[in-house]
Amino acid sequence: MDRKRVFSGLQPTGNVHVGNYLGALRNWVRLQDDYDCIYCIVDLHAMTGDYDVAAFAEERRNAARVLIACGVDPARSLFYYQSEVPQHTELAWILGTMTGVGQLSRMTQYKDKAKGSEARLGLLAYPVLMAADILLYRAHAVPVGDDQKQHLELTRDLAIRFNSRFGDEFPVPDPIIPEHGDRIMSLQNPTAKMSKSDPDEGSRILVLDPPDVIRAKVKRAVTDSGSGVRYDWEEKPGVSNLLEIMSLFSGASIPALEAEYGSSGYGKFKEAVAEAVIVGLAPIRAAYEALDDAAVEASMRRHAAAARDKAEEYQLRVRQRVGLAG
Repeated sequence: MDRKRVFSGLQPTGNVHVGNYLGALRNWVRLQDDYDCIYCIVDLHAMTGDYDVAAFAEERRNAARVLIACGVDPARSLFYYQSEVPQHTELAWILGTMTGVGQLSRMTQYKDKAKGSEARLGLLAYPVLMAADILLYRAHAVPVGDDQKQHLELTRDLAIRFNSRFGDEFPVPDPIIPEHGDRIMSLQNPTAKMSKSDPDEGSRILVLDPPDVIRAKVKRAVTDSGSGVRYDWEEKPGVSNLLEIMSLFSGASIPALEAEYGSSGYGKFKEAVAEAVIVGLAPIRAAYEALDDAAVEASMRRHAAAARDKAEEYQLRVRQRVGLAG
C-alpha cells in the first residue's frame, strides 16, 4: 500500500533555533517513519525583503546541513533547494490567476509584515507560492503550527477551486499539528513566538549554540518577580515557556518538573533547563560538525534533479488541464 505524502519547507534566513526544532523539525524526522516525505529549503520565500547576497548563499548551505544534522535523512526523504525546481513557480503563477487580491491582503502575516514598510508583491503572493509548494507533489498532509493554519486553508481553497474548474487533480491536504512544542516563545518576551527575525539574539537558543552560550541565554531568560516554578501561562509565561522547553528536551512531564523544581528557586531551575537543552542538542551539534559541505551539496543537487523529474510528471498534467499542453 502506497504511503501518504507529506511536504514541508524551511526558510534559510538566520540560524535554526530550538523553536524551529521542537515545533517543526523534530516532527519532520518522525514523519519519515510513516510518510513519503518531501522537504526543501524554501529559499524563494526568503527573498521577500532586502538581504545580503553573500550571506544568503551561505545561509542556504548552512540550513541544509542543519536539517540533515537534525535528522532529515536524504536516504528516506526527498530534500532539495526549492529554487532548483522551477515547477514550483510555474504552478504558483497558475494558482495565482485563481487567487483574489483581497484574500491575500487579509492574511495575518502579510498585514503584520507590511506595517510601516513598502508592501511588495513577493510578500503579498507568498501564500500562493506556499500553496504551489504543497500541491505540486500532491501532498496529502502538511505539518503546520498555529501561525501557518491560515496559509494551509488558502492551499486547501485553491485545490478545491482548481479541481472544481479543471477536474480533480489535487488532493486537499490536511494539517498535521504537533501535540506539543508548536509555539516555543521568546526567552526575552514570552508573549511572542521565538523568531529568527528578533533583533535580540538572547531571545532564542540556536541549535548550534555552544553550551556556555546556552547557559547564558537561559540564565537571562525573563521569568517574573516571584520565585515559584509553576506552569501558568497567564501568571508565569516565562517560567511556563522554560518548563515546556525542558519537558520537550528531557522527556519529563511538566507536572513532574513542577514537583521537582517548584520551590527550588529560579537559579537552580534555569541551570537544569540549560543542561537539558545542552544534552538534547549535543547529537545535532556532533552530526553537523561531521558533515562534509561538498557531500551535502552533491546530495542536494541529486535530489533537485529527482524532484524536477517528479514535478514535471505532475506539472504536465496541470498544463493539460488548463490548456497549456495538448
